[in-house]
Amino acid sequence: MMPSRGWRKSRHSTEGTSDQCVEIASLADGVGVRDSKAPEAGHLALTPRAFAALVARLKQGDLSA
Repeated sequence: MMPSRGWRKSRHSTEGTSDQCVEIASLADGVGVRDSKAPEAGHLALTPRAFAALVARLKQGDLSA
């Protein structure tokens, strides 16, 4: 598991919406994504390409919550 100092929330996150927030971190071979409410549950490891595709789809509204 990765040290917590590398994890960060989106700059769009606020205290009022922290219950629906994920955190990301740079990994040696990609990007880690985890639930900010349950960091002890682990994380998903995505390749940089897969992470970029996920962000693009989220921005387009292709994925629902």
